[in-house]
Amino acid sequence: MTGNGSLERLKREGRIVVVGASLAGLRGAETLREEGFAGSLTMIGDEPYEPYDRPPLSKQVLLGKATADRTDLPRRRALDAQWRLGVPATGLDMAARRVRLADGDEVEYDRLLIATGVRARPWPKEEEAELDGVFVLRTRDDATALERALAQGPRRVLVIGAGFTGSEIASACRERGIAVTVAERGAAPLVGALGGVIGEVAAEMHREHGVDLRCGVMVTGLEGDSAGRVRAAHLSDGNTVETDVVVVSLGAMRNTEWLGGSGLGAGPRGIACDAGCRAFDIRGIVTDDIYVAGDVARSPHPLFGYQFLSLEHWGNAVSQAETAAHNMLSESTERRPHIWVPAFWSSQFGVNIKSVGVPTMGTEILIAQGSLSERRFTGVYGYQERVIGAVTFDQSKWLQFYQQLIETTAPFPPSFPTVDRRPEGQRPVDADFPDPSVPTHGPTVTVSGYSPDDRRLTFTPARH
Repeated sequence: MTGNGSLERLKREGRIVVVGASLAGLRGAETLREEGFAGSLTMIGDEPYEPYDRPPLSKQVLLGKATADRTDLPRRRALDAQWRLGVPATGLDMAARRVRLADGDEVEYDRLLIATGVRARPWPKEEEAELDGVFVLRTRDDATALERALAQGPRRVLVIGAGFTGSEIASACRERGIAVTVAERGAAPLVGALGGVIGEVAAEMHREHGVDLRCGVMVTGLEGDSAGRVRAAHLSDGNTVETDVVVVSLGAMRNTEWLGGSGLGAGPRGIACDAGCRAFDIRGIVTDDIYVAGDVARSPHPLFGYQFLSLEHWGNAVSQAETAAHNMLSESTERRPHIWVPAFWSSQFGVNIKSVGVPTMGTEILIAQGSLSERRFTGVYGYQERVIGAVTFDQSKWLQFYQQLIETTAPFPPSFPTVDRRPEGQRPVDADFPDPSVPTHGPTVTVSGYSPDDRRLTFTPARH
């Protein structure tokens, strides 16, 4: 349905299917209706719930201040949609324009929006992952189960991984008075997202709030008792942590497996799309009728060297879904690019952390305002002599200013004086991100060579 009045026909009587009934899917569907789409709209979701908000799950819900079933996302308008909830999509026929569902049904479309998001990365040893007391945290059901376990007053909680979610879980445990150990394979919490300078501040926050923080180690195994309940975790440094609740917080996996064999350019890193949110097929050719948005999308960003970025950010999901929906109903000359500046927030140990841009691209950091020791500061990241990102600890009122610096490719370090500049902020220092070429945990096996005769296998031993 393109050209010769077909776009108006699509708006009037077309069929649009949204796979993924979470934040991006909901905002995309609402935008379709707001822009005049009057045809049939089908919402497909693998969970049995209508769209809900995920950030409160690791904060208010774990603290017992809200229940997971009270996290429904507010609606901007009525959708008049057919909801297919609790029935995951299992396949896509691009030629026939059909989505296959787990119950054997098929749904035809004229335009398809994929917003299937991510899921929590499970503990890799399946038998250990099934022990009673081992959790992940991504869904409403995950949060309900974990909060119930915390309410029972466990002796100790072990959190595996000290990224943002793991740190928020540790913070919630301490606020509830529960002993908690955090095992992080990196040198400090948040080091992969914000670098070593900020990671040291995060580590101090953990320890000052009573977290038993173990960095530079990995959990090598979980041990259960005769009843099948987890009782201990073994670490790579030879130590053992006695625990009856383990929370695996090892990042996320993108939900793309259902697209295997479809011909769409989808894989473990997400679904590649152009700046207008149109998905690529496996040949690298952009599709005309399939769009993608939210955590599962990978799109080029002009502000960051046209890198294909996958952003697991609340605001990005909203913005990209709105752009995708607009472009689905627009002529090519009226389409717009998705150029949202990445931003996220976290609340842990009583500190509000916010960031804009892409700090992980930064090679240097300047503490432009405030002081690291006071846990109230603004850190500005530089890359190739331009401002590339910023992070604030309890100083978010300045963030919009630094976002403008990023958007205007302002020089780094900032050449002007700032409010509350301290001696430590007179010159930038190494942002101290981990070197991705250096293994940080177990042994690494690398296979190289194109032809069978040239194949080589390199074994890099673990640090411990």
